[in-house]
Amino acid sequence: MEINELIGLVGNVGFPVAVSAYLLIRLEKQITCLSASINKLNTIISTKLGVVIDTAGSSDDSGKLA
Repeated sequence: MEINELIGLVGNVGFPVAVSAYLLIRLEKQITCLSASINKLNTIISTKLGVVIDTAGSSDDSGKLA
């Protein structure tokens, strides 16, 4: 592989991958904060409605109703 082909490959494929990784890392904090806010809102609404949510037995964050 020649240097021109290598530069072309990095230029065509490397930049989108680098931008995607940067955005994923940057948005991870915001996604975590949004998830925490949704969980708090779910708890508040379930308390107001008198519905019990079973979060101890689930391995995911689906918040199954008991």
